[in-house]
Amino acid sequence: MAIGSYHIANLLEKMTSSDKDFRFMATNDLMAELQKDSIKLDDDSERKVVKMLLKLLEDKNGEVQNLAVKCLGPLVNKVKEIQVEIIVETLCNNMLSDKEQLRDISSIGLKTVISELPPSSTALAASICKKITGRLTSAIAKQADVSVQLEALDILGDLLSRFGGLLISFHPSIQQALLPQLSSGRLAVRKRSIIALGHLVMSCNSNLFMELIDFLLAELERNASMSTTRTYIQCMGAISRQAGHRIGEHLERIIPRIIKFCHVEDDELREYCLQAFESFVRKCPKEITPHIDPIINLCLEYITYDPNYNYGDEDDDDEMETEEDDEEGQSDDEYSDDDDMSWKVRRASAKCLDAIMGTRHEMLTDFYNHVSPALIARFKEREENVKADIFHAYITLLKQTKPTLSVDPNAMEQEESPVQLLQTQIPAIVKAVHKQLKEKSVKTRQCCFLLLTELVQVLPGALTNYACSIMPGIQFSLGDKTSSSNMKIDTLAFINCFLISHPPTVFYPHINILVPPVVMAVGDPFYKITSEALLVTQQLVKVIRPLDQNVDFDFQPYVGQLYKCTLKRLKAADIDQEVKERAISCMGQIICNLGDSLGSELSNCLPIFLERLKNEITRLTTVKAVTLIAGSPLHIDLLPILDDGVPILASFLRKNNRALRLSTLQCLDVLVKNYGRGMKKMFGNILDELPPLISESDLHVSQLSLNLLTSMCCINPDAMSSTRDKILPQLMQLLRSPLLQGAALNAMMEFFQAVVAAGNPGLRYSDLLTMITQLVYNPTTATGLAVHKQAFHSIAKCVSALTVSCPNESPGIVSQLINDIKNPKSSDSIKLLALLSLGEIGKYIDLSNQSEIMSVILFSFSSANEEVKSAASYALGNVSVGNLPKFLPFVLQEIQKQPKRQYLLLHSLKEIISCQSVNAKAIDTLKPYVSSIWNMLLNHCECPEEGTRNVVAECLGKLTLINPSELLPMLRNYLTSPSALTRSTVVTAVKFTISDQPQPIDSLLRTMMADFLEALHDDDLNVRRVALVAFNSAAHNKPSLVRDLLSKVLPHLYSETKVRKELIREVEMGPFRHTVDDGLDIRKKELIREVEMGPFRHTAAFECMYTLLDSCLDRIDIFEFLSHVEDGLNDHYDIKMLTYLMLVRLANLCPNAVLQHLDSIIEPLRATCTSKVKANSVKQEFEKQDELKRSAMRAVASLLHIPDADKSPLMNEFLSQVKSNPELSSMFENILRDVSCSGSDASLMDTS
Repeated sequence: MAIGSYHIANLLEKMTSSDKDFRFMATNDLMAELQKDSIKLDDDSERKVVKMLLKLLEDKNGEVQNLAVKCLGPLVNKVKEIQVEIIVETLCNNMLSDKEQLRDISSIGLKTVISELPPSSTALAASICKKITGRLTSAIAKQADVSVQLEALDILGDLLSRFGGLLISFHPSIQQALLPQLSSGRLAVRKRSIIALGHLVMSCNSNLFMELIDFLLAELERNASMSTTRTYIQCMGAISRQAGHRIGEHLERIIPRIIKFCHVEDDELREYCLQAFESFVRKCPKEITPHIDPIINLCLEYITYDPNYNYGDEDDDDEMETEEDDEEGQSDDEYSDDDDMSWKVRRASAKCLDAIMGTRHEMLTDFYNHVSPALIARFKEREENVKADIFHAYITLLKQTKPTLSVDPNAMEQEESPVQLLQTQIPAIVKAVHKQLKEKSVKTRQCCFLLLTELVQVLPGALTNYACSIMPGIQFSLGDKTSSSNMKIDTLAFINCFLISHPPTVFYPHINILVPPVVMAVGDPFYKITSEALLVTQQLVKVIRPLDQNVDFDFQPYVGQLYKCTLKRLKAADIDQEVKERAISCMGQIICNLGDSLGSELSNCLPIFLERLKNEITRLTTVKAVTLIAGSPLHIDLLPILDDGVPILASFLRKNNRALRLSTLQCLDVLVKNYGRGMKKMFGNILDELPPLISESDLHVSQLSLNLLTSMCCINPDAMSSTRDKILPQLMQLLRSPLLQGAALNAMMEFFQAVVAAGNPGLRYSDLLTMITQLVYNPTTATGLAVHKQAFHSIAKCVSALTVSCPNESPGIVSQLINDIKNPKSSDSIKLLALLSLGEIGKYIDLSNQSEIMSVILFSFSSANEEVKSAASYALGNVSVGNLPKFLPFVLQEIQKQPKRQYLLLHSLKEIISCQSVNAKAIDTLKPYVSSIWNMLLNHCECPEEGTRNVVAECLGKLTLINPSELLPMLRNYLTSPSALTRSTVVTAVKFTISDQPQPIDSLLRTMMADFLEALHDDDLNVRRVALVAFNSAAHNKPSLVRDLLSKVLPHLYSETKVRKELIREVEMGPFRHTVDDGLDIRKKELIREVEMGPFRHTAAFECMYTLLDSCLDRIDIFEFLSHVEDGLNDHYDIKMLTYLMLVRLANLCPNAVLQHLDSIIEPLRATCTSKVKANSVKQEFEKQDELKRSAMRAVASLLHIPDADKSPLMNEFLSQVKSNPELSSMFENILRDVSCSGSDASLMDTS
């Protein structure tokens, strides 16, 4: 409801009261009203409220003044522009008042107004900012009162930070006013001037920025006084932090001067120099590269710079030195720690090294050779804050090492790899950390455990031989009364990682030391410590008695302690949710691993699990714990709780919580397998809940439901007699689904096999077979195929599963299928199913006794239906697998004799090779034929049909995997073939030897990959295209194959991104001329790969370069990479779409580099968004243009997530242009809304 005039008048009248309490309450009431969205003020009320609040700023009572200032914030958004201007004008005048209190309150008022100005109202903000700026600039330049100057500088900094882009006309005068203040006699004035300049450079133009840099460099050269020199270097660092992308081009002039000042005997100056280096390293990654080595050398020199302290020979007598430290400090009269500034130099060095190691992944080996030993040696640092930064720097180095292990699994084997170098330095690390773990300082010990935690995550097993060095520190940190909560939590977190990443035998000598403090921590009153301790306890249980290996360790003495401390937490109802869940999980692990030692305690403990199952908050965790116990090889007796527990579990299958349903299905399956005979009477409850869960809407739930049904059928076959009416209709519906595949289909096949093995009436082989095949033999649709083509494969696999379980039935069903294929009256659907079923059965059963089978399948090659032909090809290959010696020579002979059927026959051969590659026995069966298959395939490399060549290539690739040492060199030899078709087939074959799983061929392929990628600069366009596809496959599936080749490969890759005029031609199409770019396909092909997304398939536009961003980012010169992305922004429609997607990815992965190229990226994006299609264009042109605009807008949205991107003048100008266009503005707002809702990169990618 709008506030009434009478109410306003009433409040204003009270504000004039002589009673300060009346004034305070009235102002407070006004504040409450102003914060309501519904408030509406008329012009008269606005004037009166503004006048009164400005008057109250001079109130004698400080509380009233403070409230009046707070009212200005919401008031700015409620009154008209003219009133805001009056407020600002008055506050600016008050800033020059003689009264210090009024100046202070007005300063706060101005800051409040600036912070509340709505950014959407650009006109109001610009008008107000301009009013304030002139006054502030004048105050800074001419004001003699330093306090006024400081307030003005503070406000100007806020103003430039929020609205720098609106003050472009004032930028020169602001800079002119600020620069003289850098040499002010007051350090506070200098500091605030530096902050204001930092905000200014984010939005000022290039000329002004150049003037500023020239001024600073000239002053540094002049070096009038050490005090001002320090300020100018500080200013350089501030500019770099705020606008590093702009200062990069000037580093060649800046760095030598700063390096020179590093050698001046002035600790504060050195600190500022090193801070500037840190900023340059983080903000100018490309330009700083030539200077990295000298900066590292300086950091290594100054990280040991401690002229006033002698560390002595610490290795000989650590303890004695620790005791004497305090005495030394007290007896030295000539020196006081208060005068020592050298620690700041060491800290700045450590932070600079931290920045370098965090951003230069490519230098990891150098870091381990030179920086790592120096940092380890400095763990003894005496100043606690410096020591913390040194530890943090080393942790950064370890974090950088982690991706090396994940990207290159062979890193451990390489002699000079970072991981191997780290391994050699473990003794030194442990020795240094061992000393620090004795320190009284909690912060130091926390740093030690954080470092050790990172170490064991990067290098599992690293501390195997050093547990005795670590244990005293653990004992001290958990047992010491002075240890903080965070100290204990970090220690417990380390113990957990330590236990997970090392073999159990490492800990057995120390269990007696480890258990008591952990048990004590479980009883700690602070819930976070308890929670972490329960995690450790759970892991300890696995260590003292691992169930997957035999160990010689007496765990009995510890069972009671671990059980009792956990039971106490399990019973407690009034504890934190996290502790409850972890107590349940921990007790589940104790019963699973130690249950046979608990005896009668089980009867006290298990009922608690039943209670927790009934609790909505703890039921999911309890289900997982029961699953763990039920699966224990100790066969814990759970029957006492199953009568009540199983109905509760069955009821969970009705819940909407998917995670609960999945966990419950897994739990019931384990229970049925291990306790099924005692649960038979409860099967009915479970079966009633299962039918609704079997559907295509959730294949994972369907799979687990079928697994449970199979287990129940094996335990109690009679229970399945009721399934005919309840379960089978759901199964038939699922069998029709085009989505059914993989694990869910396998689960269905296993269920059918279990049911037919049970032999229940109405569920025997013939009954089930009829039920399954009725979907095709009695279709519901009269036209087209009876079911989706994917469903034919599913039905055929189920027919095969039934037949393989009943081999006596196979002759009959095979004869029936052959007759169905031969019968001219059979529909295409029946023939299709019959052929696929023959193939699936023939894969497992030798059908060579069926004399007609080959002729019938080959006859189907002549069918008019393409699906039937494909099914016949599949059947021929799979039937051949059943009796390779008889059928494979026949298939090879047919390939030679039947040139018109070559494509289908080669597909059959591909099926044979695929099926025979699954295990060693199958490979041995195929090996005698490899030579003849190989020669035959090579004869077909030059087939003019690309589809046939692709099948040949796939066969060659899969065959190479069988005998890589012999066949891969032979494949390589054909790279020199004079035929371009042969070369393209061979390169395509290599793609099929690469998978994301480790294979025997990998080491050999790594040595030859360079030869195959030579095809990237083949004369033939098609060979280059397939070479790019092979390269993309390697980069995506096995980056280690190409990581070391990128320096040679990337130039060829980049060269293919260029538009080549010689590949552009004009084609006459009737009266029209159409331009065709033959190079477009290869520019796209180097980008495109197909991505399977579950059952759906869409072609996602990713460049080879995009793939490299995921796997080889550390080997790419990101600035060269970006320059080619920029070229793509001006290319063809398809290329633009691809580069927009890359921008989204790049903005997330390397924001600093993108920020430096922002201006050149924005221009082509603006061109796309503002371009218009000719009025007489076809509808598709308008749609394409709209899609381009949307994709460009998504790229812009991702660029805006980069810190400081919104400070770019060009970006702001573009955004203003977007907002001024209603169509673009609406589109952009929708995209921003989508991004904020999903909060991920994925939302920015258009997959339509």
